Amino acid sequence: MNIPETKFAMNGDLAVAYTAIGDGPRDLLWIPNFATNVEALWDLPELKRWTEYIGTFTRLIFFDQPGTGISDPISPDAPPTLEQWIDSARVVLDAVGSEQAAIIAVDGGVGCAALFAATYPSRVDGFVAMEGYARIGWDEDYPFGMFPEVKDQIIDSIASMWGTGEFQHALNWDMPWSEEIRQRWARYERQATSPRMVRQLFSIVVDLDVRNILPLIQCPTLVMHHEADQMIPLDHGRYLAENIRDARLVVLPGPNTYPLFDDWRQAADEIREFITGTRGESTDDDRMLATVLFTDIVDSTKHASQIGDRAWRDLLDSHDAIVRTQLDRFRGREVKTVGDGFLATFDGPQRAIKCALAVRETVRSLGIEVRAGLHTGECEMRGNDVGGIAVHIGARVAAEAAPSEVLVSSTVKDLVVGSGIAFEDRGSKQLKGVPDEWRLYAVAR
Repeated sequence: MNIPETKFAMNGDLAVAYTAIGDGPRDLLWIPNFATNVEALWDLPELKRWTEYIGTFTRLIFFDQPGTGISDPISPDAPPTLEQWIDSARVVLDAVGSEQAAIIAVDGGVGCAALFAATYPSRVDGFVAMEGYARIGWDEDYPFGMFPEVKDQIIDSIASMWGTGEFQHALNWDMPWSEEIRQRWARYERQATSPRMVRQLFSIVVDLDVRNILPLIQCPTLVMHHEADQMIPLDHGRYLAENIRDARLVVLPGPNTYPLFDDWRQAADEIREFITGTRGESTDDDRMLATVLFTDIVDSTKHASQIGDRAWRDLLDSHDAIVRTQLDRFRGREVKTVGDGFLATFDGPQRAIKCALAVRETVRSLGIEVRAGLHTGECEMRGNDVGGIAVHIGARVAAEAAPSEVLVSSTVKDLVVGSGIAFEDRGSKQLKGVPDEWRLYAVAR
């Protein structure tokens, strides 16, 4: 998808930056938390992937609250009121010509979204709350909230980390992490707002209490929460689901706050089913032409035994982050991890080759080597997985590759004629479990 153009809607004297993507039959309005940037999000592969997928079945509308992103700045001494936050959502819907929309929010934006849903019931036909809470602070009848004495400490901690990217890692323990990923999130944070404004906006979020609002929400509601969220415990999500009429709770595995990483497709398909009535999985009969890429770390068992389990786990995390960065760069789709490697698909063999080469070169900084195998053919789409003879051939090609070698089938070589990519003939091979002999070629170093 092309990156949509940002426009502005007027909330009184304040210009609210907004944009929209997709042309699905239903509108979905993303109500932001305390810090976003509708243009900088495209520089984050995780947010870009999520946004583009949601835009395949909705018209996804999102905006920056005043004081954040590229909306008008406000004085840190006079932060916006909840009424102004709600008005921003309303004027954006008016600007895009949406009379009725579902709304979606995460963590600090959920309370504002709940208030919007209760205030404008005729304009809201669905509510998705992710990692949300009715209030974040402790109360006698809300025993899983944060104790008052730690409130200032937490706000100070968030403000001190803001602009470094480390806050995102604290929210999402299982996210891939490397210096490159940290720098990307750090840039996004700085483009979203300043540490001083974060302190002011987060203070509003911390003091918010919408418990009395929840029974007034009339629209269908989906609550999603990670079972081991360390920042916002699952009890918060359960409370929302128990106090919003007929709300459905979906518990996601893992400790992350944002469903943008390994679990992103599961969460996105829950939203798809809630919005459209159908899940995003393809049927077993769906088939498409794709280039399949398998990668594998060379001598992984030897490395693990030499450096120990903990260091090996850290190295694997760095390796996975590198591979995912390159997949995003070259428009690859991660299917799954396979042992100490990856299975991914591409809509073009040239990008697949360039991705494999980039992975090969980049992981050398970790002191490891990878091998890669590629084949292009018709694949069976099985939900998030892929199958078929093309996948088997890709796996067998990868098994024939030498350390640091990118090995391709003759089909791949023939499809990139004119690309300038050079190959070295590796001869014909009988691939295990695959009919006939296959001529294989190594991408020239």
